[in-house]
Amino acid sequence: MPLPLPLLVLLAGCAGEMSIMDPAGPAASHQFWVWWTMLFVSVVVALAVIALWLYTFRRREQPQRTPRQEQRIMLRLVLGGGILLPVVSIVALLVFAAPTGRGMLPLPLPEREAERIEVVGHQWWWEVRYPGENGEPDVVTANRLMMPAGEPVDFRLTSADVIHAFWIPRLGGKRDMVPGRYSTIRLEADAPGVFGAQCAEFCGAQHTGMLLHVEALERNEFDAWLADRRVPPGPIDDEDAAVRAFGEHCAACHTVAGFPEALIDDEAAHGIQGPDLTDIGSRPTLGAGVMPMEEDAIAYWLQHHQTLKPGNRMPPHNHLDAETLQDIGAWLETMEP
Repeated sequence: MPLPLPLLVLLAGCAGEMSIMDPAGPAASHQFWVWWTMLFVSVVVALAVIALWLYTFRRREQPQRTPRQEQRIMLRLVLGGGILLPVVSIVALLVFAAPTGRGMLPLPLPEREAERIEVVGHQWWWEVRYPGENGEPDVVTANRLMMPAGEPVDFRLTSADVIHAFWIPRLGGKRDMVPGRYSTIRLEADAPGVFGAQCAEFCGAQHTGMLLHVEALERNEFDAWLADRRVPPGPIDDEDAAVRAFGEHCAACHTVAGFPEALIDDEAAHGIQGPDLTDIGSRPTLGAGVMPMEEDAIAYWLQHHQTLKPGNRMPPHNHLDAETLQDIGAWLETMEP
């Protein structure tokens, strides 16, 4: 017999890259069981209360009690149902759930240090930074988070403007990102895969358009990905018309590794920090998940970004002709390690 349609609709929400009901890491699995335990206890308590309520309607005769007896019954209900039951329930929940919270703390590991990744929230995009070691340069990307699978990763979080919240539902956790403050959350992916992430704190008009693509790789693949991005970029042709147009109209807000400083027009600065575009050609989406990366997508974004994502801080490009924007977009598409 087929399942009723409402049940199918309900079960459809239990999977997917943004579902907490489909855990893919230790922290998410612990939270999954805490959630089910809380639901089970809540349902049992609710059913018990409903059963007692219905029982009162079945009683045909009112028992005869003295005022002292009534007072004792009332006292038992207040102490038992109003104080003892909540206290026992809350203490039991704390004991059961405490290891879940502890597992997301950046505590020392016995074998090796956890991989560290820094994430900064902006209106409305994500800056992801991989700190260099022993003099190596930092690797910086945007709206794309790569992490090793099968090992803990410490995410150091902050915000550049308003309060955001870092949340990868299938890996667990949810941590506020407060301007001027740093916090760390430890998460782990059980196996390689792609996960959705979302800002979980209302941060302005484009809050829902602040998606983060998260991908967990095998350790050797992650190391190779990181190593490719640490290689110094090749020379940029400063005679290219697209390069000169980028320097005049875009480079004051956006960074491209190795871009000639002589071509950057400082007078075009708007006091806006835009995403690093060094590897934009390899990213899966544009505009923090607004549209997929494909041929001519960057040029389309440059022409229509205020329509695709109204209110984003990049100024309109109405003063530039379509051919110039096409040239800049085509050049940026070549920005891959």
